[in-house]
Amino acid sequence: MSDFENKQIRRLDKPESEFTDKVVQIKRVSKKTKGGNQISFTALVVTGDKKTRVGVGHGRAKSVADAIQKAIAHGRKAMITVKTVNGTITQEIKFKFKGAIVLLRPGKKGSGLIAGGPVRSVVELAGIQDIASKIVGSSNKSVNVWAAFKALISLQN
Repeated sequence: MSDFENKQIRRLDKPESEFTDKVVQIKRVSKKTKGGNQISFTALVVTGDKKTRVGVGHGRAKSVADAIQKAIAHGRKAMITVKTVNGTITQEIKFKFKGAIVLLRPGKKGSGLIAGGPVRSVVELAGIQDIASKIVGSSNKSVNVWAAFKALISLQN
């Protein structure tokens, strides 16, 4: 058996993770140094098990793949458990984070996810099926994701 076949078999034997990762944003950033520009990438990733746990991670590295891996690792360390009742949150919450205000309302059974892109990725991976949300004030994806995540954290307390 060749090395290539061994690598393929090892890759197939790797156990599937219980978590789903969703890349929300990738940015190319640069830093001025005396030798020129240092270019790197940042990645914002939401990770969750689509049951009750969700986490948000931010990673920065010289390559996109490394930045995503760092963000996934950070997101898995920052996992929280979201309390849900019949597939929705327990109460309405309005949360302000930096320039964004996120409003999360419990949805009626069967109403589905009524949420914009950044908030949708957080609540979807948290396992919430019925919710209505509104983002006010900011169109920045990163800030909106963190606002939704911190709103779910404040819901725990």
